[in-house]
Amino acid sequence: MIGTMAGSSHRVMLGPLVAAIDQGTSSTRFLVFNSKTAELLSHHQVEIKQSFPKEGWVEEDPKEILQSVYECMERTCEKLTQLNIDISNIKAIGVTNQRETTVVWDKETGEPLYNAIVWLDLRTQSTVESLISKTPGRNKNHLKCLTGGKLGGVHCTDVTNASRTMLFNIHTMDWDPELCKYFGIPMEILPRVRSSSEIYGLMKICSNWKSGALSGIPISGCLGDQSAALVGQMCFQDGQAKNTYGTGCFLLRNTGPKPVMSDHGLLTTVAYKLGRDKPACYALEGSVAIAGAVVRWLQDNLGIIGSSEELEKLAASVGTSYGCYFVPAFSGLYAPYWEPSARGVICGLTQFTNKSHLAFAALEAVCFQTREILDAMNQDSGIPLTQLQVDGGMTSNRLLMQLQADILCIPVVKPSMPETTALGAAMAAGAAEGLSVWSLNPDDLSEVTSEKFDPQINPEESEFRYARWKKAVQKSMNWETTELPSNGNGENSIFSSVPLGFYIMGSMLMLIGANYIAGHN
Repeated sequence: MIGTMAGSSHRVMLGPLVAAIDQGTSSTRFLVFNSKTAELLSHHQVEIKQSFPKEGWVEEDPKEILQSVYECMERTCEKLTQLNIDISNIKAIGVTNQRETTVVWDKETGEPLYNAIVWLDLRTQSTVESLISKTPGRNKNHLKCLTGGKLGGVHCTDVTNASRTMLFNIHTMDWDPELCKYFGIPMEILPRVRSSSEIYGLMKICSNWKSGALSGIPISGCLGDQSAALVGQMCFQDGQAKNTYGTGCFLLRNTGPKPVMSDHGLLTTVAYKLGRDKPACYALEGSVAIAGAVVRWLQDNLGIIGSSEELEKLAASVGTSYGCYFVPAFSGLYAPYWEPSARGVICGLTQFTNKSHLAFAALEAVCFQTREILDAMNQDSGIPLTQLQVDGGMTSNRLLMQLQADILCIPVVKPSMPETTALGAAMAAGAAEGLSVWSLNPDDLSEVTSEKFDPQINPEESEFRYARWKKAVQKSMNWETTELPSNGNGENSIFSSVPLGFYIMGSMLMLIGANYIAGHN
């Protein structure tokens, strides 16, 4: 063969590469992108086990999480080698993570003191109710172990994650002494807060891992998962929005350099700060607890499906819920209700209802919850969204995407490369000062191909189904009541449950805290 270069010694040179660690609620991934084209070159994914020691408790093993990161890096490096892609061309690594999940560890040994408490956990409900009654967490610190752990590892986080702890002042961009004092959190144990795009430290991995080849590469991007998806969807303009369909569902709308306080049950959060000297951008966020988690529930708890693909086929086989409405309020209702007493209900059952109708109702439930958040967002902004950009694992379900367009009555746009969360972390890492291998100039950003789902039903039918859904939501409320536990001395203690920063109740306090802080600025 003339002109052919063969042999394993030949390595493909693609220009600077950027990697991303995407540590999510249900899995960990390591992905490598071409910084010039945003093309995903290779990745590996490892599932994360969740444990439920008691009703409402959700935990994960921190050591398993870290081990999954190492495994994903090793396997991805192996795949790149098989593709003859030079690993040494990886110039930066970004990190994106599940937010609000809490890990506390021993400073001297580096050992975790307990399992990670996942953001879905409900054990602190009574504690937070006590706090709410007398008022007008510690942060997950991006696997400090990656930069050396107890041997000089960097203890830092970025503004997007810090803004989710109830301890951060989103106006001053630093830990708030008054809030830390109120919650009894010593400020010295908190990580240093930095921007979302700068060199934090260098990767340090033990030599017995093949991914040790990544040692010395700068870790230079850090974003909470939903902020990372906003960046990955390139929603850099005021008014642009995205919805991520993962374990939960998270809709963020960029509101620009000034925080907008919601009057309709949404959270004001930091969207990103892409550089030490760059201004912070803010977002309005609406959160749904159960989206992809409903698929796992149907699979693991009821056993009516064997996979997420089977759910789509089952639902498509009937094409309707036949009047069945499913409200998966397993952990209470999140935005815009913030109602912890709610529990899941299935309404409208008849003798004709079967598992296919329930599967369809489960998919509709994800779409209806998104509609409620979008309505609140439109009311807060005064400018209705004309199309919704979407990403996340559930977007592979084409029936779900069509249902979403039908229920919203606006087009839904899905990128052909769905890994926008990891892409956002990679973009932030590659754009960091001192590296600059990824340009965030709008003129330089690669065009992303996408698929558009237009509404296919008339608005009247959509409104009728939505009204029935809202009726079902009312049926789900006020199922649970809580009594404040005692600390054993007949007194109620703020530390009767740990940690403070679980998601749903924490978010309620964030709404109160945001208004409180705004009143002091």
